[in-house]
Amino acid sequence: MTAPASTLDAERLLADCLAGKFPDARGRFGPFGGRYVPETLIPALERLEQGVREHLHARDFQAQFARELKTWAGRPTALTFASRLSEHWGAKIWLKREDLAHTGAHKINNAIGQALLAKRLGAKRIVAETGAGQHGVASAAACARLGLPCTVYMGEVDMERQAPNVGRMRLLGAQVVPVTSGDRTLRAAIDEALRAWVSDPLEAYYLMGSAVGPHPYPYLVRELQAVIGREARAQILADSGALPDAVIACVGGGSNSIGAFHAFIPEARVEIIGIEAGGRGVGLGENAATLSFGQPGVLHGSFSMLLQDEDGQIRDSHSISAGLDYPGVGPEHALLLAVGRVRYQTATDEEALQAVRACSEYEGILPALESAHALAGARRWASVNSGKCILVCLSGRGDKDMSTLQSTLLATEAR
Repeated sequence: MTAPASTLDAERLLADCLAGKFPDARGRFGPFGGRYVPETLIPALERLEQGVREHLHARDFQAQFARELKTWAGRPTALTFASRLSEHWGAKIWLKREDLAHTGAHKINNAIGQALLAKRLGAKRIVAETGAGQHGVASAAACARLGLPCTVYMGEVDMERQAPNVGRMRLLGAQVVPVTSGDRTLRAAIDEALRAWVSDPLEAYYLMGSAVGPHPYPYLVRELQAVIGREARAQILADSGALPDAVIACVGGGSNSIGAFHAFIPEARVEIIGIEAGGRGVGLGENAATLSFGQPGVLHGSFSMLLQDEDGQIRDSHSISAGLDYPGVGPEHALLLAVGRVRYQTATDEEALQAVRACSEYEGILPALESAHALAGARRWASVNSGKCILVCLSGRGDKDMSTLQSTLLATEAR
């Protein structure tokens, strides 16, 4: 990737990072972020930015948001000490249980927060995208809760591998639109949702599912998901009397991870590690490890790290987990990599499958394939940090992945 202009710039950017100064007034996270969209969307984004400034941290909005999180979404989620995993892996492993949140993943935090904001901004309907289906389900549930019509765009490939979530969205009253163009996964779904918003920017509200896209979405999603890290920090201090030695989360677009990391970024003694989808290997098209193998560029309205060829063309990505199968990443993650505050690694499909097996058998918890990448990273970290404390964001539950697990992990074991 392109490094900051000088060591002095990197030091300044890191200091500003630790001080919580990003994004700046232009929606930039250092050199990353910004707003690269058609002119027709600028008024809608400016209205959204004004609405975020006016409502997001207002006392009445925060009270309503907190009430929905508590009484409807089921927060705070539990912090579980994984005693048997700890015994087998050699480190003290704590799991932040976003799988216990309503609809089965962290996505509900962002969905209900943005739906509440959309209602205040006078939106008449919601459009959303989804990959693994969890954001689609969360958006459909939030819209049902608030009485807003919801249309979810989902790649045809993802609809096949996440069929249970397609049914859940429809039961919750959402219209699910198959996307048959492009790679037919999350990238194509975002393209279609953006087109739908461009066609009706006044009546529609685009409920972005991850910490990607044009400003103010990366900031807005981070603020709504930061509840994960705030809760986890308080819980682990109460339960163990100390901060963890490391915090680990999976990274696709980056919403669960930026939410988990945010409260720990100023804590210099806490190592922070993001685990990307290593897929089948290191070649372009074999993985979805944007921060590990990508280069800077523009995708979906934001300047960040992308998987692209030498001509700047976005390449198809691959991951066994639909939610990580995306060739870009949120701009704040790109900054955290550039300044060295977060270390980003990969876990392969096979490592994720083995982590699913270990967590299921040792703890009685079936993790989502996305979350299993974080567990695989935790296992690797534990192997060289015996006895230390790891906090893992378990971003979702694995019920949605049973068809994939049946055709991979369980089928292999049956032979």
